[in-house]
Amino acid sequence: MSAPDDFPGKRPSFVSTQVSEARRYYLDLSAKPGPGVVVVCGGCERMRPDYRVQRSTFPFLAVEFVAEGEGTLELAGHRYALRPGMAFAYGPGAAHVIRNEPKRPMLKYYIDFAGADAERLLGESALRGWRAVQVSSPPEVVEIFELLQREGASQSRYGARLCAELLPVLLTKITERAVAGGASAPRALATYQRAKQWMEKHYLEVKTVEAVAAACHVELAYLCRLFRRFAHTTPYQFLLRLRLNRATELLLDGGLMVKEVAEQLDFADAFHFSRTFKRVYGLAPEQFLRRNRVWIEG
Repeated sequence: MSAPDDFPGKRPSFVSTQVSEARRYYLDLSAKPGPGVVVVCGGCERMRPDYRVQRSTFPFLAVEFVAEGEGTLELAGHRYALRPGMAFAYGPGAAHVIRNEPKRPMLKYYIDFAGADAERLLGESALRGWRAVQVSSPPEVVEIFELLQREGASQSRYGARLCAELLPVLLTKITERAVAGGASAPRALATYQRAKQWMEKHYLEVKTVEAVAAACHVELAYLCRLFRRFAHTTPYQFLLRLRLNRATELLLDGGLMVKEVAEQLDFADAFHFSRTFKRVYGLAPEQFLRRNRVWIEG
């Protein structure tokens, strides 16, 4: 990260100077209300220990995301504890106060935007009504912000268009991974993330969700509640997806027959594997292979 700013000469008055490091991009600082989606600017900032922003309004719509550190947020009559994985939105008429925890300075991503379609997208997202939410998979949100950073700072003739296309993706991802609040959220989220990471590492070895629960030292019923809450699925479906994704790799890149893939992934038989594959992907393995050959050969 550069310090303190990639483009200090272009920094508008609403961008904070209370940062120790920053990567920023500027696309259309003169954006006016109108149709479509217009990304104004965005970036990633490391807060100084004394960071404090207090605004009664803001000229554009904005989404911020905490990647590291801690702080507090006062927004729309609510107070939130900011921690990694927290996303929030504000805009014209939305008074807000953002404070840093001096001993744990925040690293935040942000994007400012305008346009009627952008306003509609925000109103359909988990951030509607100027609220803050915790997301269950912060790295997924960071990845999209980094794509925005890359395209916004690219100086490409397509940079602004690409950022406008990525904004709905960002809002959808935040909505998909939004977690209901509550005092138990941080601990429960940490347990879910630990179980998810364990499954991603050991899915080829483990055969049942009961074994997953035992390995992660949680009750099976609690594991199921965690996945319904944070991933909107079941641990069984998550485990099955991991195994079937591996199956597609073996079919396409490993050159294995359907029967061999079924055996390698410990399905009861080729028929059970094919039936499961079709239920999840909508195609039998043989159809999947034929269609892939058509795509490759044109």
